[in-house]
Amino acid sequence: MIRLFANANYDFIKWRRWAYGLTAALIVPGFALFLVHGLNYSIEFTGGTLIQLETTQPVGTERIRSALDAAGIRDAEIQQFGGANEYKVQARLGTTAALTQGSTDSTAQAVDSALAHGLGPHQYTIVRTEAVGPKVGRELQGKAFLAILFSFIVTLIYLAVRFEWRFGLAAVLATLHDILTTIAFIRYLNLEVSLVVVGAVLTMVGYSLNDTIIIFDRVRENLRKFRRQNLYEILNLSINETLPRSVLTHGTTMATTVALVLLAGEVLRPFALVMTFAIFTGTFSSIYIAAPLLMYIEKRWPGQDARGARAFRPAGAVPLTPPPSGSGSEARSKAAV
Repeated sequence: MIRLFANANYDFIKWRRWAYGLTAALIVPGFALFLVHGLNYSIEFTGGTLIQLETTQPVGTERIRSALDAAGIRDAEIQQFGGANEYKVQARLGTTAALTQGSTDSTAQAVDSALAHGLGPHQYTIVRTEAVGPKVGRELQGKAFLAILFSFIVTLIYLAVRFEWRFGLAAVLATLHDILTTIAFIRYLNLEVSLVVVGAVLTMVGYSLNDTIIIFDRVRENLRKFRRQNLYEILNLSINETLPRSVLTHGTTMATTVALVLLAGEVLRPFALVMTFAIFTGTFSSIYIAAPLLMYIEKRWPGQDARGARAFRPAGAVPLTPPPSGSGSEARSKAAV
């Protein structure tokens, strides 16, 4: 097999402060936008009616909007959906006076009546109608939040049992970083937050944790193998040893998600966009966030072997190089790839 980065020996931890600056530059403005404008929730969370329609000829979103505005249905979201004569209309409950007191059924009827008056009764066909009540939307928001919170708690318990609480805390904080950066990414692109996007966020959590656990597992092995070496060098060695696997697995996965971004329909594209970004930020956080955080935690609260006292590389220390090809940890890395 072709071996990528077979003898990698990069000093990843050295660039941790640059990584902190980069991630702060992404999160802070995005979080500010989130506080000011919130997220663009789909009707699955807000309650309302989604109508997908197909016209006999392209009419443009502005003409559809004019028909709805004339009927008092304002602030509805209208998007071209698929072909040039296919459109998606989302009317949320409570956004306008015409819909505040109505139900999802009456909302669908009001939109249908407005389109018939504005476009003509035989100029369009309603392909699909979805309606979600406001109570269901609130329940879905709560369940989505609980799903993410529950995944955090279970992950922390699992890592604390498999490794120790220091590893678990570093992994959870790195995953929290991934969620914040993903929320900022969603806000920047103004993606509609639907159940599909929530599923992508949960998938991202699992993907990022998997990569972090692989690195931390190698860190645990090397801590036992190189008992006299400082943690700075052990972290770098562990990241370099798992780098070939990371490049191959993440590269092939990202190729799939990029293909979905380019070729998938409107329904799957938000999921593909979030997953493509999640692969990047998950890999980034495992190397530049989780590993430095573990080093800081071990220095602040050292373990029983006091390796926190040797967390940072002494001045003039010789970098720790991977063992020769075909033996020890490198052989296991080859087997994994």
